[in-house]
Amino acid sequence: MEDKKVKIVFIGTPEFGAIVLEKLIKRGHKPFLVIAEPDKPIGRKQILTPSPVKVLAENYNIPVVQPEKLKDWKKEIRKIKPALIIVAAYGHIIPKEILEIPTYGCINVHPSLLPKYRGPSPIQYAILNGDEKTGVTIMRMTEKFDVGPVLANSEWQIANKKITYKELEEKLAEIGAELLIQTLPKLFAGTISQQPQDDSKATYTKILTKDDGKIDWQKSAKEIERQIRALNPWPGTFTTFKVKSQKSKVKITIQNLKLLKILKTDVIVCSKKRKIGEVFLTEKGKLVVQCGKDCLIIEKLQLEGGKPLQSQDFLRGHRDFIGVILQ
Repeated sequence: MEDKKVKIVFIGTPEFGAIVLEKLIKRGHKPFLVIAEPDKPIGRKQILTPSPVKVLAENYNIPVVQPEKLKDWKKEIRKIKPALIIVAAYGHIIPKEILEIPTYGCINVHPSLLPKYRGPSPIQYAILNGDEKTGVTIMRMTEKFDVGPVLANSEWQIANKKITYKELEEKLAEIGAELLIQTLPKLFAGTISQQPQDDSKATYTKILTKDDGKIDWQKSAKEIERQIRALNPWPGTFTTFKVKSQKSKVKITIQNLKLLKILKTDVIVCSKKRKIGEVFLTEKGKLVVQCGKDCLIIEKLQLEGGKPLQSQDFLRGHRDFIGVILQ
């Protein structure tokens, strides 16, 4: 069977999946159908927004379906009779009934060197843990999450120690797409070998929530700096602080709790130890926070309800921010 005649169904949702999908299309493997998660409300106005995979598929005139539950679409997939199902960043277990449909099976493009970082957040965990290398794995899918045999993998050294989640996601998607393209001919020819994963070396990631973005200033500046790079744009990293407001008629001072998003930072060694979470200025005018170990330079931040600002622009309107204790 010629590669270009293989009927492919592609399953994915976020930007990682979209990058893989576009490379697949441009290299002559245009899917017959794309399956993505339903549109979701985004932003403060909760506007219903299509996923990157859906947008890309529609740009290439590929039919898209968005079932609430994939198992509800098994009859339709069986009617399509795909020869191969490719999954890239879908985030849900593929039911056994669907895994058994394609002639060449169901394969997954996973952004880690399995069995390390199984689960939904491998890119974030690589940054959170300060890993010096990561990579992509092409694996044959089974009923269990990320435990299937490995068909191919590609290692990548993280030379840029300041790499952000979005930058690493894009890089690994490009590597994964290229690895997928190289793997498909061998898969179709039946010449590819597969290696079982060593479960004893497996590590796991979890679904990230808003609470994961809360900064603990007791941690070291390096840990917090990695957290900020790993968790932006989602779920974002934030802290809180108290501001005083006075009711003029009765002269009562009230302390309101303000939420502050921290968007970009750097690490600095402090010569003087201050209270954990204390905000101060260096001799060169840098906005800095005392951490459990070392200090964090705040370069970009956003007050709740406001717009993102460089620290110096923020301070022009918030001079009283110096000296507060972040919580």
